Amino acid sequence: MPSLKDLKIRIESVKSTRKITKAMQMVAAAKLRRAQEAAEGARPYAERMAAVMANLAVSLQDSESGPRMLKGTGRDSTYLLIAATAERGLCGGFNSSIARMVRDRARELVAAGKTVKIMTIGSKGREQLRREFEDRFVGHVDMTDQRQIDSAIAGKIAQQIQTMFTKDEFDVAIIFFNRFQSVITQVPTARQLIPVTVDAIGKSETASQFYNFEPGESEILEELLPQAVANQIFTALLENAASEQGARMSAMDNATRNAGDMIDNLTIVYNRSRQAAITKELIEIISGAEAL
Repeated sequence: MPSLKDLKIRIESVKSTRKITKAMQMVAAAKLRRAQEAAEGARPYAERMAAVMANLAVSLQDSESGPRMLKGTGRDSTYLLIAATAERGLCGGFNSSIARMVRDRARELVAAGKTVKIMTIGSKGREQLRREFEDRFVGHVDMTDQRQIDSAIAGKIAQQIQTMFTKDEFDVAIIFFNRFQSVITQVPTARQLIPVTVDAIGKSETASQFYNFEPGESEILEELLPQAVANQIFTALLENAASEQGARMSAMDNATRNAGDMIDNLTIVYNRSRQAAITKELIEIISGAEAL
């Protein structure tokens, strides 16, 4: 059984840890508000952009004259998987959920005979995927110095991906991220970037609308498709940032509660040990007095 000194040192150590986790929880809560507002503010623009793209693309999706980013290469043999994670840990299963999703998809594609390439955004995803897929890494984006997510970093990532697509380095690009739903709920999401897809919702909402475009749909899409890809990456990064802070806030809250429970338990053990030691000393004193 540990001594009273060991128990006291352990209690003080856990108290110090609780102060740290509590401080991290408060910092995450402050950052979460800004990140959540940014993510929720970007959603209407992204949804409207998707509706406009659907309206333009619905008539050209099956046309041979459509833009290459819409039609694709005509193959699906090479996949680029983009794992968007955090630069730091201590945020529960936030990073692990994305890494697991990428790992499962990569294994599935390899088993089907496809070529898989992986690009990572944030160091945690790279660390978790390195052991099994290091030979498949083709790029990494360091977000250490990125204090705030802005459209510039998303534009650089989009430009890098589009350059690779132009060079026929992949056929399909998919980004993996966590979509923010609440402080305790982040939804791992996979979104295809290239070829740009027109989902069923977009078709149903826009198919009945008719517009005359000048210039034509194909020319407009040539300009809008790169912007649409950059916007999807920007939205994914904003969702990821809000999810990271929500996951960290929840994880640090749990850690603080656990530290409090541990302190209570250690305090009970300390008091019992101290009481036993005092009782033992009293018995020894009484026994000595009776012997005299």
